[in-house]
Amino acid sequence: MKKFYIISAICCMILLGLFSCQQDVKNGKEAAAKISLDEITIADLQQGYKDGSFTIEDVVKQYLGRIDSIDKNGPKLNSILIINPDALEIALLLDKELAAGKSRGPLHGIPVLLKDNIDTHDKMPVTAGSAALRNSYPENDSWVAKKLREAGAVILGKVNLSEWANFRSKISSSGWSGVGGQTKNPYVLDRNPCGSSSGSGVAVSANLCVLAIGTETNGSIVCPSNNNGIVGLKPTVGLISRSGIIPISFTQDTPGPMGRTVTDVAICLGSLTGVDPADAKTLASAGNSQTDYTRFLKADGLKGKRIGLLKESMGFHPKVDLLMDQTITWLKSQGAEVIELKEPFDPAIEKASFEVMLFEFKDGLNRYFQSLGAKAPVKSMADLIAFNKKDSIELRYFDQKLLEEAEAKGGLDSPEYKRSLEVMLKGTREEGIDKLMNEHKLDAIMAPTGAPAWKTDLVDGDLFLGGSSSPAAISGYPAITVPMGFIDGLPVGVSFFGRAWSEPILLEIAFGYEQGTKHRKPPQFLIDIP
Repeated sequence: MKKFYIISAICCMILLGLFSCQQDVKNGKEAAAKISLDEITIADLQQGYKDGSFTIEDVVKQYLGRIDSIDKNGPKLNSILIINPDALEIALLLDKELAAGKSRGPLHGIPVLLKDNIDTHDKMPVTAGSAALRNSYPENDSWVAKKLREAGAVILGKVNLSEWANFRSKISSSGWSGVGGQTKNPYVLDRNPCGSSSGSGVAVSANLCVLAIGTETNGSIVCPSNNNGIVGLKPTVGLISRSGIIPISFTQDTPGPMGRTVTDVAICLGSLTGVDPADAKTLASAGNSQTDYTRFLKADGLKGKRIGLLKESMGFHPKVDLLMDQTITWLKSQGAEVIELKEPFDPAIEKASFEVMLFEFKDGLNRYFQSLGAKAPVKSMADLIAFNKKDSIELRYFDQKLLEEAEAKGGLDSPEYKRSLEVMLKGTREEGIDKLMNEHKLDAIMAPTGAPAWKTDLVDGDLFLGGSSSPAAISGYPAITVPMGFIDGLPVGVSFFGRAWSEPILLEIAFGYEQGTKHRKPPQFLIDIP
């Protein structure tokens, strides 16, 4: 049947000389072949809606067909957990609004996928990848889902993730969850997508959506962006509310946009900001947030910038170092100064951060379960641990040591928690990033985001060679990663990070670098390294 439709589409183009024709897709999905979705941007879609080249319904149908052919069949990337059954209905409503002369803004009609730890009050469960929450339907939208709907985005569905945002097992495979199984890297299928926002990174890279929302506690936006060759922005903690997001750490957690271009990421970011009474961290964003970050995207944004090079983050891979050297040379050619930073971050900071995460994970997860009310499938972290022991899948590959360690902790009034919190924040803020930037008069700090993707291994887990996410993640400060090049067909990125609320200057630097280098290339779904 599928061959018949493909032949029909070819004949239609040849005989009628049309730009494209429509083809029926099994299960009632009708894909409009008027436009190629490969590397399409928000601006491309908005122009098409404006001039009538296609409708939002056309685009959503085509994305659903692409998800069916690439994610569920073909390469079988396994990045999508569930399709929103209301996606087409939403698209039709948004088309009617446009026809009536109403646009909700730049995200009107833009297909977006959400990491499956972000609550939506609709027909989709929110699982964090855990079988314990397979049938959990929250009573309210998260802040993120609410803001996206208000902006006119089409929430296409939910994507796979490393279960519990990769804070369950001491040994794990990023991109694996009990609900979704293992997500694959679209560049080379036996390689790992990194996590925990693995499905978000893969779906964006494979052109299964325009944007995806990920979350990060430490590395979970920037690492999958690195491994999947896309742009990922981890905002200052508090710039985007975390209400309705299954938590790890109140101090470090943040959602953030992931896209193929800096421009698309900047557009999405502006739609998500605001003060949310349900998240105390957002109170500090008043006066520090923007609703339009695109005004900071300047082609000559690198000129005169002083960027610190975090030397201690290099040396884990010689080919990554080579690309960094080329990046530094190019930045200098564009009028930026690059200053080597030799000051290391105190190793005690990461240990303190881990302790804080254990305390806050227990407290936050118990609060989340309580928010689900009487219908909560599990009522506490202790219940979750007991559920996993009885489940046939959950402990098949990996243990739950981090859940057990968190459960053993006391409350947030514990002296141990308070000491660890003070050590990590002081060490990464006034004695860390702020100090470095003040002493060297820096606009930003740069470092390689990570290594090329490793082979997925469900026995021994992830093979992390190196990365640079910790300073920005532990401090709660912003970071953005942009494609830097390829190593044996696998993408790697460069990260720029800085002070709290410095998203405007980071976007300016990242945009200047992206526009001058254009390293992003779409994946080819290879079976092995070429």
